[in-house]
Amino acid sequence: MTGSLVSAGTRERVRGLATPIATALGRLGLTPNALTLIGFVGTCVAAVAAATQSWLLAAFLVLFFGVFDLFDGTLARATGKATKLGAFFDSTFDRAGEAIVYIGIMVGCMSAGFVLGAFLAPAAMAAAFMVSYTRAKAESLGFTSGTGMANVGLAPREVRIVILVIGLLTAAGPSLDGLAFALMAITVLAVLTTLQRILHVSAQAREG
Repeated sequence: MTGSLVSAGTRERVRGLATPIATALGRLGLTPNALTLIGFVGTCVAAVAAATQSWLLAAFLVLFFGVFDLFDGTLARATGKATKLGAFFDSTFDRAGEAIVYIGIMVGCMSAGFVLGAFLAPAAMAAAFMVSYTRAKAESLGFTSGTGMANVGLAPREVRIVILVIGLLTAAGPSLDGLAFALMAITVLAVLTTLQRILHVSAQAREG
C-alpha cells in the first residue's frame, strides 16, 4: 500500500490529457529540453512575484508552470526522444525551481514582517527535498524502479503544488496566516511522505 493521495491511474489519465498539448508544442519546434528550460524560467518569475509580495500572480505562475512541467517528459515519450540526460535535466531544474520559489516566498514574508512564514518556507523546502531525495536514491539503488516511487507517499510534488497555490491565493487577502498554514501542511506531509518511502524501501529490502 503506497498511501499516496495521487493514484497511478490518475497520473496516467493526466499524462493522456497532456499528450496532445505536448505534441502540439513539439510541432512548434520546441524540444523536451527547451520545455524544461521554459518551465524553469517561468518558475523563477513566480519566485520574483512571491518575493515582491505579488501573491496572486505567484499563485497563478506556480500553478501554470507546475502543469507545464508535464509537457517536457510527455513530449519526450510521445516522440521517442526520452533520454537519461533529458530526465536528469528535468529532475535537476525541477528541484532548482522548487527551491527558488520557496526562497522567493521567504523573502516576501520577510519583507512583510511575517516571521512565521519566513521560518516555515525553508522548512517546507527542506522537507520537500527529502521527498525527492528518497525517490532518487531508492531508484538509483534498484528499489521500485521506473516511476514507481512517485506513487509512494501522501504528498508527491503534485499535492505540494496544489497546497502551495492555495496558500499563495489566501496570501492575496488581508492576512498571511493561510500561507503559513499551507507551508506548515507541506512540511508535515512531506516529512510523512519521506517516512513512508523509507518504510517502503525497508520492506522491499527485507523481501529481497
